[in-house]
Order: sequence, then C-alpha cells, then structure tokens
Amino acid sequence: MKELDEIELIKSVGNKIRDTRILKGLSQATLSYDANIPKNQVGRIERGEISTSITTLYKICKALNIQMQELFIIQDIE
Repeated sequence: MKELDEIELIKSVGNKIRDTRILKGLSQATLSYDANIPKNQVGRIERGEISTSITTLYKICKALNIQMQELFIIQDIE
C-alpha cells in the first residue's frame, strides 16, 4: 500500500464528503446550512482546495449523519 501524501489525503476526504452528500441527495447549500458552515467552504473542502479543522469535519459528518471515521476509509493506492 502506498502512503498518501498530504494533498492526496485532503482530496480523498473531500471526494468522500462530496460522494456521500450526493448519495444522500443533498445540495452544497443544504449541507452548508445543516453543518452551519459557509457554502463556499463546502465547495473548497470537496474540491480538496483547503485542509479544514476537525471541528468542521465533525459538523459535516453530523449533517451527513455519518461517523467521522468513514471519511478516512480510503482505497489502497498502487
């Protein structure tokens, strides 16, 4: 298993958030409202443009109704 670098990890978590949000039928606006964070921040997190705080990840997970550890289940990268 290849170790992820910081950028790959940030993008992987963002992708997981976006995929989960879409799977649950939520818009970025709805997620931002439910998590009480700015909509543009949701987009930047999902695109892997920023590394966010644990507190923000917690709010997002709560709004998505998932456990935080689900964000860090990452497929092996060869």
